[in-house]
Amino acid sequence: MKRAPQPPAPRTEGAAPSPSGAVAEFLHEALASRKPAGTALPSVGTAKGRLLFALDATASRQPTWDRACQIQDEMFKATAALGGLQVQLSYFRGSNEFRASPWLMNAHDLIDRMTAVRCQRGMTQIERVLAHAVGEARQQRVNALVYVGDAMEELPDALLERAGQLALLNVPVFVFHEGGDPDAATTFRRIARLTRGAYLSFDSHSSQMLRDLLAAVAIFAAGGPAALKDYSRSAGRDVQRLIEQMR
Repeated sequence: MKRAPQPPAPRTEGAAPSPSGAVAEFLHEALASRKPAGTALPSVGTAKGRLLFALDATASRQPTWDRACQIQDEMFKATAALGGLQVQLSYFRGSNEFRASPWLMNAHDLIDRMTAVRCQRGMTQIERVLAHAVGEARQQRVNALVYVGDAMEELPDALLERAGQLALLNVPVFVFHEGGDPDAATTFRRIARLTRGAYLSFDSHSSQMLRDLLAAVAIFAAGGPAALKDYSRSAGRDVQRLIEQMR
């Protein structure tokens, strides 16, 4: 497969169709139980950790996207005591579309943006995700990159070159791989190993595992290895596996 020409810089996402009924119901319940804005998190610019949260938003990903929406609040809750977390959402979909949000300080803003997105058929653009992370990390420290996807339709060498750049910038990549695509798994594992991150596979029945692991990565981004080690003492085996890969 030939590499596509260098794409333009990512755009800040705009309006999109409204969320599905299931997600809307979750949001209603989650937001109804939240504290007033500003009580749980520090003000903008004071959060310790910066986590880039990237997802494959091509057509096959809608069910996982909806599940991911439902667990974002956990990342912010888990890191509030550590000084908070800034998250930037990025995704690709459709015909060469890649978007990135501003850096966000609370679950409400992140969930609003995620539930406004509709997955669209298209090829993977993982290199753009990694290149965007390199650009962000060169401007200001990025503590972790999380990537959630199921396929890889690009040249592995191009992705590994970007992973090497992230390694030099001390940005670990945590790949959450849905499904059993062996070619994708091989490259995803190498990306995680190069950057001293972790590769973890999941399926449609792994919502709790996904929740625990995303919380663990968020804690690492906000508080570093020591905070993650503290969290692991009361966490399950999946979190232990994540830590073992990071050594």
